[in-house]
Amino acid sequence: MAKHKMKTIKTAAKRFKVTKNGKIMRNHSNHSHETGKKSSKVIRRLRPKGQVAKSRVRRILRMLGKA
Repeated sequence: MAKHKMKTIKTAAKRFKVTKNGKIMRNHSNHSHETGKKSSKVIRRLRPKGQVAKSRVRRILRMLGKA
């Protein structure tokens, strides 16, 4: 008998993207609201995607249904 398919956790799918090379990218926090009081330098620094820590990769891949 076949095993059950693993379901994707949708909240994780919206937050993380897996690159071609297998890295998991995420958005930085504090970039979405109340940006008027933050300096342009801070906003610029938060703009590029960040990479998820190695210790969390396995758990996030499992949430995305790719492990």
